[in-house]
Amino acid sequence: MSRAPRDSLWIRRFQPRPEARVRLACLPHAGGSASFFAGLPALLGDGVEVLAVQYPGRQDRRDEPFATSMDALAREVAAELLPWTDRPLALFGHSLGAVLGFEVARGLQASGQPPSALFASGRRAPSRRRTEHAHRLDDEGLLREIRALSGTDSRVFADEELVRMVLPAIRADYRLVESHRSAPEPLLDCPITAMTGTEDPKVTVEEAAAWQEHTTSAFDLVTFPGGHFYLTAHAPQVAQLIGRRCGGTLYR
Repeated sequence: MSRAPRDSLWIRRFQPRPEARVRLACLPHAGGSASFFAGLPALLGDGVEVLAVQYPGRQDRRDEPFATSMDALAREVAAELLPWTDRPLALFGHSLGAVLGFEVARGLQASGQPPSALFASGRRAPSRRRTEHAHRLDDEGLLREIRALSGTDSRVFADEELVRMVLPAIRADYRLVESHRSAPEPLLDCPITAMTGTEDPKVTVEEAAAWQEHTTSAFDLVTFPGGHFYLTAHAPQVAQLIGRRCGGTLYR
């Protein structure tokens, strides 16, 4: 018997919408947390219920060990999301979250509950590999990397205690994604929408377009002005796009 959907250490609902026709599970970037998506429900209409995944090793899960295997993490997240597939479930992942979302989608598909769509944001396709070792940098080098991507509130860097708190999670997540290699198969059966900033140093438009190779279904590439965290400046437009693709005008 399948489990009933419920909030857990893994799954957060900032605005429960039990009557929603569609659910959207959001997977954060490296060093990120579920709270990154706290404002998204307000940008979507009542037809979409937003779930946000909380990784171990941060915020209220800070006493848990960091994930060390993308495949193992994907299996865990897929198992936690399965009870929520009683209605269409789409996945949105940014950066590391896009890679994880892809592997979670594979897991859900293998369980007979494929997602209705995958939104892969700020990440090159799994078939477009780069050799990266940012997780091996010293603390100052890693901080330069993060500042260059503008992914963390600059006020964090002015507080030494906060830096000590967030840097281990960022390093662990970089290690997680930089050491992962996706298998070429299986392909997904759901549509993929790749989303990227035109000035993102981490992914070219061509690398984002290669997500098309990973699905047997529909594909679309959407670009936004900006860098790696283009979505913070274009949150309403991103939400509008997601709402349309999730099945109708479900956005405000």
